Parts: sequence; structure tokens; C-alpha cells
Amino acid sequence: MKPNRWAALATTALTVLAAFAPPAAADSAVPQGFAPASTSWTGPLRGFVLGFSPCGKPGWCASLLSTTDGGQRWRRVGEPPISLPDNHNQVKLTVTDERDAFLTDGTRLLASHDGGVKWSEVRLAGVREPFHLSKITESGPRVFAMVTGFGTPSTTTLYAGISGTRTLLPVPGFSVTGSSTYGDIATSGGVQVSMGADYRVQRYWTSSDGLTFAAAPAPCPADSSASLSGVRRGQVLALCSGGPGTPQPGSTVRRLWRAPKLGGHFTATAQAPTLGINQSFSAASPSAATVAAEGGGTGFLHSTADGGSTWKTTVLSGRGVCLNDLDFPDERVGVVVDGLPDAEGGSAVYRTTDGGVTWRELVFG
Repeated sequence: MKPNRWAALATTALTVLAAFAPPAAADSAVPQGFAPASTSWTGPLRGFVLGFSPCGKPGWCASLLSTTDGGQRWRRVGEPPISLPDNHNQVKLTVTDERDAFLTDGTRLLASHDGGVKWSEVRLAGVREPFHLSKITESGPRVFAMVTGFGTPSTTTLYAGISGTRTLLPVPGFSVTGSSTYGDIATSGGVQVSMGADYRVQRYWTSSDGLTFAAAPAPCPADSSASLSGVRRGQVLALCSGGPGTPQPGSTVRRLWRAPKLGGHFTATAQAPTLGINQSFSAASPSAATVAAEGGGTGFLHSTADGGSTWKTTVLSGRGVCLNDLDFPDERVGVVVDGLPDAEGGSAVYRTTDGGVTWRELVFG
């Protein structure tokens, strides 16, 4: 989760969640009581969901499901060797293609190169505990991971390695240190790396091939943190958010910033709604983007279809735990995970087919 905040609500229309679609026929391989933890899609119809279901010991057992029809039918791919962490970290799934996938609970990293059937450990060389692996992704021949150490001081470091490697190494020069540090990576349409410290330092690099990087103008002012999205029709969108607790609990100051090309100069749009704490961010197109936020025990999706000039807010649910994995595999279709499997309100995956105007819950069985 990425906390942040700001003031006054921008023009915000509250939308009621679309009525649930009738349950699709469930695949018999879906475990009884399956609760989603993370989702990753390689296209508008092709998706994967990692989830947990009640079992003997350790209490919750992991399963990986896949769909080729947008979630109407599911089949079980395998049972990854990972457990729900006691600290309620999300167990995050990242699928990069039909063969390569990654799983992390924030400290442990697993990789699969056969579509999620078999998994092996990937080591972070020289990492010191306590730490949190916030993002894992792949571009071309390289795997990237963003890792934040919670020592004194805090340090956020970019790790990388050749695809298929069992060890990721720190990337020289890609590190920030401070009382509070953070970073993000985006790999769609080119690689972007953003890092910051204490809402005073912002660093940003871009690459067309994932091998050679160049420093570029930061997407956000130094007093905010950047959440990155991929390059959309040549343009780049980032969400720039202020520090936690400003101007009041449960809110976040946020704006979209846009660049005409990878490595270009970013300019600000109008202020976005401030309701909720940032959870996820994704842009569907150069003009359409969505922010997932949580506040007061409620989940919100703030969406714009005109580049940030006006915004609409969808009240997603009352689970109020977290909203993860917001992503748009194309300009119409998007997904988001609401809640955690072991939370009081449980968890669900929501999907939109109209660019974020309406959302419906996917049914697994």
C-alpha cells in the first residue's frame, strides 16, 4: 500500500456499483471456499488469480486459477508453495507471459517458468531484514524488483537479473536513502523507474530496452511520490501524491501528471478527488486513468476519462482493507482485487469492460 494525501475534493460524482452479473458456471477444479489474493492479466480475456481456501494445515492453502474468457470459466493451474503471511501482507502475483510468473509475500520471492505449475525460490543478493519487496516485473531479458529496507535509515533499491536467474542483484546507482523511502517500476511500452525519499527527493529513469537507462525529468514534484503507469499510445501518465495525513486523516492530495513521450517533460492536470488513501493506480489510455483508494472502511475507485479534468468516484465495497492489483490490460477492460482472503469481509476480484464506468464481481465457484 502506498499512503499519501491532499485538500479539497475535485468535481466528484458518486456512482453506485453495477449490479452483479449472474454467477458463471464454476469449474469443478476451483477449491471450495476459494478467496482471491491477487490477480494478473496478460490480455483482456486471459487472466490469472492466486487465492487461498480453507484446509487442514497451515489453515489456508494456495491455488492458482486461469481463465481464457474474461472470467466466465476458471481452471486450476497448480498449488504454489506459499502461505498467507501473519502480518497480512498481500501475496502478490505477477504473470508476464504464458510461461513466466512470480509470487511474493513481501519477503519471499518465487518464480515459475512453466505457466505456474512448478515454482522455485529467487534470492535477493545482500538484502538485509527487515525489508519489503513491493513490486516484481519483467521486461525483455531482465527481471526487476523494487525493495525497501526498513532500517535506520531506510533504503529503497532496484534489483535486477536475467530472466530465469535464481538470484537478483542490486542495480548500481539505483538507490535512495532517507527516513522514508519508496519506489515504483512500470514496463509497458518502455521501462520507467521512480524513486523518492522523505518527500524531498525524486529520481527517475527510462529505458526502451530494459538494458540501458537514462535519467529523465521526474514525473512528480519533490514533495510528492510517483505511482507509475505504462506508456499509452506513446504518452506517459503518473499519479503524484502528497505525504500521509495531509490535509486530514483518510484523504490524499493527488494529481495526474502527463508527458508526451517516454523521457519527456511532465505537466500537471487538475486536482483529483482527495477521498481515501492510495492503494493502486493504472491508466487505460492517454486520457483515462483510475485510482484505487481506501478510507473509513470503504473502497473507492476514482476515474477520469478526460485526462484529469473531471473525475467520477465509484463506491466499491465496505470491506475497507485494501484495493490491490488495479490494472487495465486494454483500454476497456480493467481489474482490481478488493480485500484479503483472511480479512473479516473476505476478498473479491472486480472487472470492468467499459473503461472503469461500471464494475462487477467475478465468480469463482
